Amino acid sequence: MVGRGAFVLTLSVVVLGVVTTGCAAPAGGSGAGGSGAGGSGAGDWQGAIEIPNSPLPVGVHLTVPDGPDGASGTIDIPSQGLTGKELSAVRVDGDAVSFAIPGIPGDPTFRGTLAGDSLRGDFTQSGQTFPFSLARGTLPPPARPQTPAQPYPYRSEDVTFPSGDLTLAGTVTTPEGPGPFPAVVMITGSGAQDRDETIAGHKPFLVLADALTRAGVAVLRTDDRGVGGSGGAPSGTPYTDLADDARAGVAYLRTRSDVDPARIGLFGHSEGGYLAPLAVQRSAPGDIAFAVLMAGPSIPGGDVLIEQNRLILGAAGAPAGQVEAQVDRVRQMITQVQAGDVAGAERTAREQAVAQGLPADQADGAAAQVPALVPFLTYDPRPALAALQIPVFAFFGSKDLQVPPAQSEGPMREALSGSSDATVRTFDGLNHLMQPAGTGAPAEYATIETTVDPAVLEAVTAWVTRVTGR
Repeated sequence: MVGRGAFVLTLSVVVLGVVTTGCAAPAGGSGAGGSGAGGSGAGDWQGAIEIPNSPLPVGVHLTVPDGPDGASGTIDIPSQGLTGKELSAVRVDGDAVSFAIPGIPGDPTFRGTLAGDSLRGDFTQSGQTFPFSLARGTLPPPARPQTPAQPYPYRSEDVTFPSGDLTLAGTVTTPEGPGPFPAVVMITGSGAQDRDETIAGHKPFLVLADALTRAGVAVLRTDDRGVGGSGGAPSGTPYTDLADDARAGVAYLRTRSDVDPARIGLFGHSEGGYLAPLAVQRSAPGDIAFAVLMAGPSIPGGDVLIEQNRLILGAAGAPAGQVEAQVDRVRQMITQVQAGDVAGAERTAREQAVAQGLPADQADGAAAQVPALVPFLTYDPRPALAALQIPVFAFFGSKDLQVPPAQSEGPMREALSGSSDATVRTFDGLNHLMQPAGTGAPAEYATIETTVDPAVLEAVTAWVTRVTGR
């Protein structure tokens, strides 16, 4: 899967809902507690789980009555969308502190020791253990300097519009003035994503929309099906339906007097780079004026998934033999899906997870991801790409491990060779989110302050303003 995270059939390092080798599955919660009262462990604590090369910031609030029993607490993990999550089995007995996080695969637990204003110990999940270190205080929010703050120098309006029998919800940003303006419909990557494509504390679609709107382009960004204000199921929807959701966004923009109906384009990220050309192919000539494809694959989904597993597991330090064994298992699952044997592919995912010693809930979780992968694994983007007769800007990051340019850039150039205005580019040193990266592994996303590299923002706005005549 591409977009929010890569699917790794047998997961190697799981930290609370995030697979540090690939698949992010943020959990949610409600507000955190107050200042706390009672024993010496009460109050706010902040620090990190010391995962090698990717420390995971956490904040913990403990309420401790007199005595070892009756304690409670919450945990915040901003990079995974976890806020105010209730803890279970909270116990503070002298200087010994322990608690668990319920409802997360792998039964994550903390066991530590109080020493003045520090709390140190071990975090264990799915049989793997990492040290953690906390100090008194509240966890500061992750630095995201590019996230725009209100008041914006443009108009921002929440909207709804129909897509077939569903209602989709989103936000339209328009420059000041009467227009009509050129416009862009944003299409997220895989997984259930909100209109900002929020991941690891970043909001890349908000940042991109802000840059485009400041440059004089209206932008519609939309919650995926089953997310936020949008109806429908959050996964497993056929690509034709998802492409039609993008077309519905175009149709909505064409009803607005502040949008020029002849200058509406699509911006697709990752899996959205599959959907944008398909939406153009399913539209009448002239309905969609241009397309921007950010880290969009140009080859069949099964091939992408195999290479994702190879690269991401290698970046995580897995031995070569383990990597190849994993790739063989993924290839077997893909073959079953492409043959129509989805149940068999689910069994393969579950059996291989169990064989590698993963607990039953995590094995079931690996199997449960398979049906959502079917549209991706059975899709070949090349016919839709080759049919594009509109201006196209397709670009990649050289350190992207989810849609590696070594695999997609050449086929993208070939597929777009019939277009009279196609630009294909790879930005050096950037990952799948177009952040400046070290290894490019998904585990790094939360640790990088930059949401979208300024060179990408400049290139996208310059290209869109050129093809729309702004």
